[in-house]
Amino acid sequence: MIGHSSTAAEIIAHLRSMRSEENVASMARFGIVTDTALGIGNTAIRKLARLIGKDQPRAHELWRSGVREARLLAIWTFDPMLLAVDEAKRLAEDFNSWEIVDAAADLLTQPPYWHHLVEAFATDDREFVRRAAFAMIAGATVHNKKEPDETFLDWLPLIERNATDPRHFVKKAVNWALRNIGKRSRPCHTKALLLAERLASSDDASARWIGKDAMRELSDPRRIAKLS
Repeated sequence: MIGHSSTAAEIIAHLRSMRSEENVASMARFGIVTDTALGIGNTAIRKLARLIGKDQPRAHELWRSGVREARLLAIWTFDPMLLAVDEAKRLAEDFNSWEIVDAAADLLTQPPYWHHLVEAFATDDREFVRRAAFAMIAGATVHNKKEPDETFLDWLPLIERNATDPRHFVKKAVNWALRNIGKRSRPCHTKALLLAERLASSDDASARWIGKDAMRELSDPRRIAKLS
């Protein structure tokens, strides 16, 4: 029986017993990296995370295994307040999938140093590390409710500088961050929409796509009416 006292090796063996080739093939169609995937859905992995609970050394072991499902378990069983900044950066060294990045983004916006990670990741040339910066911004607009609007407004220039990155997973995350900032509050909406309009008229194709897509959502009267 898998539980809090289970070792990383026991948990990984349990995960392997749940392997589904059909699900692995399905995941690949959504752009999920399946080289080490076992085809286990996230609902089942989250349930397992609740069973085993948080354990920092074990979470590091699960992460080092490289197995997709074990890495998701690691993300959901790390204690973010015990995760040192150098450890967070070492996790980013292994980012190779939008799915893992987006799950890790929620973890990495919880420690007090998370602003530093955003700045560091945004200047990293690797596609998935740079994506992490903007996935963190997008997630924090929703989950970090005590964060002042000024934090996100101060990152609009960072969004503008990276809007010309043509790589798919970066471009999508930059767009996501801009849209989420614009949906956070009326002051955020005003400035995010101005940036979206500026990007929409850019000569750069990536920036233009980001701007037009953000404008479409942020100009929706129903969306504006929901702003506090």
